[in-house]
Amino acid sequence: MPSGGVLDLTSTAPVDGSYTGVDPMGLVWSMTRETGSNADEVTTADALSPVPLLLTAERGGQPVACHRVDRLRLPSGVRRTDVRTQGLAGILFTPQDGPCPGVLLLGGSEGGLHEDDAALLAGHGFTVLALAYFGTAGVPARLVRIPVEYFGTALRYLASHEQVRGQGLGVVGASFGGQAALLAGAMFPEVAAVVSLAGSGVVTQGIDGDTANGDFLHIMDTEVAPWTWRDTPLPFIANPATPAVRRQVDAGEPVVMRAAFAHGMQDTQRLAAATIPVERIRGAVLLISAGDDQQWPCAALSDIALRRLTDHQHPFFHQHLRNPAAGHGICVPPFRPTTETIVPGPGIRLALGGTPAETATAQHAAWTATIAFLTAHLRT
Repeated sequence: MPSGGVLDLTSTAPVDGSYTGVDPMGLVWSMTRETGSNADEVTTADALSPVPLLLTAERGGQPVACHRVDRLRLPSGVRRTDVRTQGLAGILFTPQDGPCPGVLLLGGSEGGLHEDDAALLAGHGFTVLALAYFGTAGVPARLVRIPVEYFGTALRYLASHEQVRGQGLGVVGASFGGQAALLAGAMFPEVAAVVSLAGSGVVTQGIDGDTANGDFLHIMDTEVAPWTWRDTPLPFIANPATPAVRRQVDAGEPVVMRAAFAHGMQDTQRLAAATIPVERIRGAVLLISAGDDQQWPCAALSDIALRRLTDHQHPFFHQHLRNPAAGHGICVPPFRPTTETIVPGPGIRLALGGTPAETATAQHAAWTATIAFLTAHLRT
């Protein structure tokens, strides 16, 4: 340690501990859960409450200094407003120096709202609507036959809001929300920029079950359309439980769902019918994938979208950013622990893939790229 008791994490690597190499946020992403705590204690907490971080310096095993930092999930100056109008279930986050470019933010197959992600994005100068489309009050309980028109209603609400400026909106979605983001962009002219993070250029099977308590194999084996357009179900590929998945469930092992989606992609006729017409998007497209995603093959599913954009000579910017060694954990903003690569699922445990270090690096890269992309392509 340099004289004066100053430690610069941007230039100093640890000699021992939970991470290696120079990494200014290594102390954060490499944290592990205390013995006896569980994920429910985190998920049931106020989504926007500050996260306390206690830093302690020790000498000879004895603490010599201690400091608490409250990490804000609701940035200073960002206002939170419930949105319960026109059938929408969402939360609007508006910066104090608005109006700002508008962004619709969509979560994944866990359902509900992603308030903390939307709030952080609003802190970078966007008016953000975190929209629930299933799995919470005011919207269907299950991801089955959700009208795509619902996203159109949300986009029109956002476009007309007094705190939104500019000539086009952004849509950001992660995981199943990345699929929904591409679909919304293809269907509605208000969209000028789409970010699909660990998403899919193909419509995949819906979720006919309680994501918290439902029977996992029932969910996997029940073919249901996730979306409708003008009351007609959109084509989709199936993701049936493979023998390997059934063995993992029976043995109580972490479940690797990736193979089930890969199996569904082998039906080339259904795959072609279920491919999202992303070339209809009237704006830029950013695809971000994780090569070791064990939830689904998001790199291959994103490549399908990229090929379609390229084949149709899409006149707007389009790019696929790949993170080969990262897992499904890239779906959230950075600078939070990434050490839990196995997470609770509906009656089972799910493998996310990736290493903590690679996923943390990819999270930061994805977040930085998303902000830069939206800033560049949302015209003000």
